[in-house]
Amino acid sequence: MSITVSEVSKSYGTQQALQAISFTIKKGEITGFLGPNGAGKSTMMKILTGYISPTSGIVKVNGYDMATSKKKVQQSVGYLPENNPLYLDMYVREYLKFNAGLHHLKNPKIDELIERTGLLPEAHKKIQSLSKGYRQRVGLAAALLHDPEVLILDEPTTGLDPNQLVDIRELIKTIGKEKTVLLSTHIMQEVEAICDRAIIIDHGIIVADKRLAELQDEKEQLLVVEFDYRVEEVALQQLHKVIAIKNTTRFCYEILFDTKRDMRPAVFDFAHDNGLKILQLNKKNTNLESLFQDLTKNN
Repeated sequence: MSITVSEVSKSYGTQQALQAISFTIKKGEITGFLGPNGAGKSTMMKILTGYISPTSGIVKVNGYDMATSKKKVQQSVGYLPENNPLYLDMYVREYLKFNAGLHHLKNPKIDELIERTGLLPEAHKKIQSLSKGYRQRVGLAAALLHDPEVLILDEPTTGLDPNQLVDIRELIKTIGKEKTVLLSTHIMQEVEAICDRAIIIDHGIIVADKRLAELQDEKEQLLVVEFDYRVEEVALQQLHKVIAIKNTTRFCYEILFDTKRDMRPAVFDFAHDNGLKILQLNKKNTNLESLFQDLTKNN
């Protein structure tokens, strides 16, 4: 696995930003890391780049353990942060040469990267004169200079116009064919246009981990059920084909099933067998946007 995160938690004083989250990402996979503001996305990104350390848990990138081989991890990761800090008074090629020096690269492939990232028409200009889209390209080129195995992008398309969006999306998809890409965003359309898989995080907890093809094929269903009493989630997990359960309000639960078959009769049987009354039972769409809203809107 290119990225392995195991039971990672992060606390800032009494505030817990991440709560024992785990996931793995393979090489050649573009994964969208989704969540509302404050969900813990940027914290996870900073941990994966070695900028901050987790309070507990294990992080491995390309087989290197972050706790014992942080430098090796950082050498194998390319990172484009959300605010994309650039030296605006530098020329494009000058800036890339400067970054190559920071990586101690002897023969950086700057011209090749300029062409690959579509910067050739603007390579002679100062960064301050570039549009937001071209500045993002400069950030991507800088992140790719040392030929990292893993590319981590934090909100890479924020503020881009529609034409710039299309160009950056295609560039990321091309890069993702040969590298592992983790892309943090809160924009559903970005994930659907670029990613193979989506991980949804809310309040520091992973609430869904789905391949986009699964959602598009509608092989899953989300049921919303309200009982007249509180039910332990461990009991609901005994239902057939259950993937995830979320207690949204006092007696209300969202249950995700890995099947097309209507599972409402099974929920009725569960209520009957356990002496419960069902106050409401609804079936919801499981496309990415509705899944995101259903799993995060009540928090």
